[in-house]
Amino acid sequence: MSVNADFNIHQALNAYQRAARQQISGTRDDAPPMAKANEEFGDLVRSAIMEARKIGEKSEKMSIAAINDRADITQVVTAVAEAELTLQTVVNVRDKVLEAYNDIIRMPV
Repeated sequence: MSVNADFNIHQALNAYQRAARQQISGTRDDAPPMAKANEEFGDLVRSAIMEARKIGEKSEKMSIAAINDRADITQVVTAVAEAELTLQTVVNVRDKVLEAYNDIIRMPV
């Protein structure tokens, strides 16, 4: 896994821990509660998507280089596997977000 992917995972874990602490204590930072939470979540999602896109582009470049005999097959396999893992992660996160959204929608008012 790349250093950037590890960094994004740590960012996500830190954001989750902050949110859990705020939920338990009931306190928020200076900004309005929803605006700040939406900014952080939106930024997290945006950066994760951009990272996934970069990994996919790297994989495509490595595949093209392999076709032209300019890349080692090990590098190509590693890049493609990383892109596949990233795509699976993005799809799983999307599924969980949609599942949570559907659970919230089904809650009685």
